[in-house]
Amino acid sequence: MRTPHTPTHHTTHSDGPGPDRVPSGRSPYDELAALADDPPGHPADGALDDFLRADDAPDRPEKDADEPWTPPNHRRRGRRRNRATGLPTLLRLTVWALTFACLVALADRWALLYAERQAADRLKDRLHLTAAPEVRIGGFPFLTQLLDQRLDSVQITVPDVPANRVTLTQVTATAHGIRIDGDGPTAVRGALVQRLHGQVLLSFADMNRELGASQVAFSALGPDRIRALGSLRVAGQDVRVRADARVGRDGDRGISTSVDGIRLDIGDLATYRPGTGPTEGLHLTRTAARRVTREADKIKALLGVPEIVHGLGVPDSAVDAALHDEDKLHRLTGAPRFLHQLTRLNLVDLALAHPEVLKRLGVDLSLLASLTKLTRPQIADRFDFAFRVPEPPSGALRVQRVAVDKDGVHVYVSGAGLLLGK
Repeated sequence: MRTPHTPTHHTTHSDGPGPDRVPSGRSPYDELAALADDPPGHPADGALDDFLRADDAPDRPEKDADEPWTPPNHRRRGRRRNRATGLPTLLRLTVWALTFACLVALADRWALLYAERQAADRLKDRLHLTAAPEVRIGGFPFLTQLLDQRLDSVQITVPDVPANRVTLTQVTATAHGIRIDGDGPTAVRGALVQRLHGQVLLSFADMNRELGASQVAFSALGPDRIRALGSLRVAGQDVRVRADARVGRDGDRGISTSVDGIRLDIGDLATYRPGTGPTEGLHLTRTAARRVTREADKIKALLGVPEIVHGLGVPDSAVDAALHDEDKLHRLTGAPRFLHQLTRLNLVDLALAHPEVLKRLGVDLSLLASLTKLTRPQIADRFDFAFRVPEPPSGALRVQRVAVDKDGVHVYVSGAGLLLGK
């Protein structure tokens, strides 16, 4: 038979004389916790509650019960925060310094762009250009150069500059050691250029458009020579033209061309070279001369003219024998020397005395008459061009050299002691 469980009550033990006295060495927080666990006047709940309270209470070392309670010290933690807040201050100073440097750099670049634009507008007005040139001022920073009234370098690029019959595709000049006379970027009165070098480009594309009129194309023939190939309309027929020109200096500041080697081709029949020299005139091509020697009626017509026979240098006896013997005719006309002499024969002289012979050869007399009216200066004038670099008011500016490459004609100039402006 089970005996009834008798509830037990907790008894509070204290060291002091009364129940309200706080034991020495205990924290006020411990007293509050004890009051919450076992309020006065409330009966104990029993063994189960004692068991739960014992398990829920954290293990406290015995020495903690003997140590007196002290308030927490926050001074060390505050000092550590003060040392950590020093890093953001340094970072802020760095950001401010970088920001100031960026603003100064932006101001310098803005002043540079403004000065370049002002210089480009002034050059456009003074040179009467259709488009503003490109101006680039070198050196950094720009403001310190401006305060010192000097510039390290200035590069100017001007497109499409008229020069008599042609247009200079691009003129580029770079000046070094510039002394400025003025009070700022908007009040520059003049400048003194110590050294200058530049380059003038006359492209073949512009020459084709302006000199060739879309019928003649120019190309490089050598370091100082150009070639023009195209066609001309003569007596209602298209005649192929070829001209060689030499490009060179004309004094210290001039550029000129001398056209030679002019040749007009009438298909593969003949070639006309204007002039009165031994190689000028109207001559059969080698292909046409070989074709004539293979046709008996045409070659006999030529050999029937005494002027032609004397021009070929063939003895009269050999000509008489060839005219009466086909084998001898083939041996005579098939010789390399005869073919060479036939290509050297000037058909212009033949046309005056024996125009019917030229008709049998297939030469148009009206075309020949128009060709003979074309003199060498007239043809050369179609491809001739010249220009001069401007003379500065002070200092020296001269052409150094002229070079021809696949792009066109390049003219290199240099100068020193140039005074610009007022």
